[in-house]
Amino acid sequence: MRLRSGRRQKADDRPDAEAPATASGLAVELRGVRRRYGRGAGAVHALAGIDLALARGTFTAVMGPSGSGKSTFLQCAAGLDRPSAGSVRLGGTEITGMGENQLTELRRSRLGFVFQAFNLLPSLTVEQNVLLPMRLAGQRQDRRRAEAVLARVGLADKAKRRPGELSGGQQQRVAIARALVTSPDVIFADEPTGALDTGTAAEVLGLLRQAVDTLGATVVMVTHDPAAAAWADRVLFLANGVFAGGLERGSAEQIAARMAALTARPGAMAEAVA
Repeated sequence: MRLRSGRRQKADDRPDAEAPATASGLAVELRGVRRRYGRGAGAVHALAGIDLALARGTFTAVMGPSGSGKSTFLQCAAGLDRPSAGSVRLGGTEITGMGENQLTELRRSRLGFVFQAFNLLPSLTVEQNVLLPMRLAGQRQDRRRAEAVLARVGLADKAKRRPGELSGGQQQRVAIARALVTSPDVIFADEPTGALDTGTAAEVLGLLRQAVDTLGATVVMVTHDPAAAAWADRVLFLANGVFAGGLERGSAEQIAARMAALTARPGAMAEAVA
């Protein structure tokens, strides 16, 4: 598989987090999303009013300083945590008022997840790990589908192996295959290259990029790494629980410079796009 370092043409500031809508509609939509932990004077406002609309078939990276709300954003967007206020829609479905059983079913059948720690079950084979979302959702376990996605990530010959027999990069490829197997509305990736060396990270990011470009997948990735974020179509920056600007097709150097400015002056980015 030929990997690309990304098609970076120019950077572009925008005053909000609105992605261009396409005829196929929106994959992710957040309106007025807030998340508060605690009460009274000690309350922490992890998200302070998030508005976001992402078209299907796009790759979006979310960055921000420590404590900016990145993890909370991903958890609320993916239905892993409930906002204190606001609305979340995934693939056109309002999830904010869903019960826990409904949310669990939605996550199993319509969302894909890729985490830093791989989260593979060591007692299962690679093929069984890939098919696990189908099994948990009560769907027929389509071994041909598993074979196809494993071939796509370059692991067609590893189906009968167990995770402990694979390298870290190969395990993350299995996690990507597992995320793809149900053809989800959105793949949420949380620091997917955090435990990988530079070369292996590029291979994993190339697979996520390929899933968007060739399969029409939608990827939302939280990362601290400008080189990883440069693979995305767009980078959004979080500061103090709100979006504080973005870059279209930014290079790693441009993204790093923006992050440095954001970290040095937490209010500067928001002021620049007000």
